[in-house]
Amino acid sequence: MNARDYAKNPYLQRQCTNLLKEKVDEEIVEKFDVKSLSSASDAICVADLGCAAGPNTFIAMNNVIKVMEQKYQIQCPDSQMPRFQVFFNDLALNDFNILFTSLPQDRQYFVAGVPGSFYEQLFPDSSIHFVHTSYAMHWLSKLPKELQAWNKGRIHYTNAPHEVVNAYSIQFAMDVENFLKARAKELVAAGMMIIIMPACQNGMPYSSLPAGVMFDVMASSLMEMVEEI
Repeated sequence: MNARDYAKNPYLQRQCTNLLKEKVDEEIVEKFDVKSLSSASDAICVADLGCAAGPNTFIAMNNVIKVMEQKYQIQCPDSQMPRFQVFFNDLALNDFNILFTSLPQDRQYFVAGVPGSFYEQLFPDSSIHFVHTSYAMHWLSKLPKELQAWNKGRIHYTNAPHEVVNAYSIQFAMDVENFLKARAKELVAAGMMIIIMPACQNGMPYSSLPAGVMFDVMASSLMEMVEEI
């Protein structure tokens, strides 16, 4: 199935979302030791990086906390449930007002907002137990300067020269390195990080990717609008 078929198939999208949730749940159950981590801290600290303004971030955090609670009940059936602190992070320009006014009323965790780029350190050393980021790291910290010369007339890199793709790849590699270095400082020993992001197989035409299809359509529309002016 190609990108166009996927974009038009809500059932397939739901199936992929459910499969992804199941995988995240499995990893938490298998590898996240909520018992030992909570015994060494007053609360389990969770960070959602690139939260935007919701509501997807609330769904993700509710699922994560729920699985942690279930695992703790199995590990420590006679102990009091630990407290959970969730840090919602995004750039300072993010609309945190919308985020906080739409918080679920029945949430079982404390809330704080942390503005700033996740390509830099956001939290004190060894202070976060669980890091979650979903469909956020494809946003680069900055655009490569080379694009000004090589990508004129385009809004995306589909059908662009090799130099454009290479410039994006180099910037992405630097951003990922900075991201991992920052998280290595922030995560406690035995903490966990889950990264969810789009990817493609080597050699797959960029014009066949969902984003490529979408931006090609947008580019055509914008060009037609310009010609009409």
